[in-house]
Amino acid sequence: MGVHHYFKSLSDLEKIYRCPGKFKFQEHSVASHSFKVTKIAQFLGTVEEQAGSTVDWRLLYEKALNHDYAELFTGDIKTPVKYASKELKRLFNEVEEEMTKKFIEKEFPKEFQAVYLERFKEGKDETLEGMILSVADKIDLLYESFGEIQKENPEPLFQEIYEEALSTILLFKEMNCVTYFLEQILPDMLRERFIEQSELVAITEKMVEESRKGE
Repeated sequence: MGVHHYFKSLSDLEKIYRCPGKFKFQEHSVASHSFKVTKIAQFLGTVEEQAGSTVDWRLLYEKALNHDYAELFTGDIKTPVKYASKELKRLFNEVEEEMTKKFIEKEFPKEFQAVYLERFKEGKDETLEGMILSVADKIDLLYESFGEIQKENPEPLFQEIYEEALSTILLFKEMNCVTYFLEQILPDMLRERFIEQSELVAITEKMVEESRKGE
């Protein structure tokens, strides 16, 4: 099996759909999500670099590309469920880490195991690259939920996901790339025409304003 099994598993990520069990107008696979997060992280890293920060591009790309590989073993867990409590999130992380570790030890030659254990570990840490990943991941989630709201999906879960994603992004409001996103990109999103526009705009503006008051 070996590395061949790893290469083959990359195609399996195309078959694992995000937010399972809910009606969606557009399906998003874990593979497509990883690609989009990497592209978003690239832009956010560029904003940070032009603002004077030093970005470890190799580390950023590795974190972004690999951040959801463990979902090959667990599937995608809905955001409101996964983040229902810190303890639940910790348990999910432990399961993913253990299953990933067993996969690497079984399929990778020994000389590559340490490298891939590092690459597949939780990438959202306190480094600049880890924080960019956290923001990029939630921006893509914001766009996925926004797309369903825009298409008039009646499922209230997508508004919950939208609010959770935005609230996480706002936790990083001191970052240059988040300031840019809030001031230059998010307003363009909200200017697009859709049936629930006024309500979603009001919710977004309230969340952003409350975040600024808390500074």
